[in-house]
Amino acid sequence: VQLQASGGGLVQAGDSLRLSCATSGRTSTSYTMGWFRLAPGKEREFVTAIRWRDGLTYYAGSVKGRFTISREKANGMVYLQMNNLKPEDTAVYYCAAKPGHFAVGSAWLDRYWYPTWGQGTLVTVSS
Repeated sequence: VQLQASGGGLVQAGDSLRLSCATSGRTSTSYTMGWFRLAPGKEREFVTAIRWRDGLTYYAGSVKGRFTISREKANGMVYLQMNNLKPEDTAVYYCAAKPGHFAVGSAWLDRYWYPTWGQGTLVTVSS
């Protein structure tokens, strides 16, 4: 599978932004799709993930209630709707894919668990 992320930009605190991740070349209907972010001086951290087959989701505590992950099966798209953005959300955002259907677990939060990554898209939130 190949991934292409887009939708980043410069916004003000409190604004909303939607990121997109286009998937192509999928050979399975079972994937876990994740969003991670990399902020300056920090390690790449888990944001959220969704199980492709049934839409089960999981969120990091820092974004829960503000961010929503979704997918469109028909066109192979994964979205990250980000509301009430904060300056601390500033980062390069990456989408990632893990083939297979898995129960929710700590693996979902592990960046090394995902073998496939898209290029990042930069989100900058000004105060």
